[in-house]
Amino acid sequence: MLLSVLVDALLGEPPTQVHPVVGMGRYLGLKDGLLRVSSRPHVRLALGTGFVLFGASVCGAGAWGLTRALKLLPRPLETTLMAVLLKPLFSISALFGAGDAVRGALHAHDLPAARRLLAWHLVSRDTSALSESEVAGAAVSSLAENLTDSVVAPLYYFALLGLPGVAVYRFVNTADAVLGYRTPELEYFGKCAARLDDVLNFIPARLAAALLGVALELSGIPARPKWRQMLRESVRTPSPNGGLTMALTAVGLGVRLEKRGVYSLNEAGRAPTATDISRAQRLLKLTTALSLGLYLLVLGAKRA
Repeated sequence: MLLSVLVDALLGEPPTQVHPVVGMGRYLGLKDGLLRVSSRPHVRLALGTGFVLFGASVCGAGAWGLTRALKLLPRPLETTLMAVLLKPLFSISALFGAGDAVRGALHAHDLPAARRLLAWHLVSRDTSALSESEVAGAAVSSLAENLTDSVVAPLYYFALLGLPGVAVYRFVNTADAVLGYRTPELEYFGKCAARLDDVLNFIPARLAAALLGVALELSGIPARPKWRQMLRESVRTPSPNGGLTMALTAVGLGVRLEKRGVYSLNEAGRAPTATDISRAQRLLKLTTALSLGLYLLVLGAKRA
């Protein structure tokens, strides 16, 4: 894992032609053909469930096969190749790089570019009418939510189940991002992906929130008095998991994070600015370091 983090820091993401998550996205793009089979809810629920479970099984089985094959190699080569295979299944440098891009555009007072970069890197919703503070807030919210998806959960599943665990988690998380919407087409077809993602993120999200609380304390921001407020605020979001880190970040930084017509976290807080993206990134980088430290402790305990 540490070697993989080093590869991430030095080289970033692999080319799209060989990126496994891009391959997952191509598979999930086949949904359109299945959606044409029937518009009946129970049929779409069955098709969507089978579609997601099949994809997750293929990813898990493929990762398991690669893990077994690597064990036939000398240990240094096995470790190196495992790090290379693991790298595309989490994203640290790309996550913070996306935050830097949006922050840079806001600092340059280029709101159209900030909106475009936000939509390209961090959110899936329409950003064309967002104000400067809404762009900053959306960036902070996305960074906080992705602390679980891109950092803590992959670490958790790699420690627990190795490469197959991370591969299955990444597929389900990607499937939720593609299918997990309450639209007429995807309401039932994407239900399995959405529910599986909720289940797989349940423990990592709470672990991420706990580590984020420690990071707040280490940054000189008392977190313990804010826990009750965070728990109250977190239920305002549609996600039972993402709202935890988003709410704690909003309360910890003293900013209001809102998505029009969906949620508003820490309503008494001030409007976020580009500087708050930097503050959130420093906080989340510290949380990432704590996550890696915890991973090493768990690994050491398992080997002992």
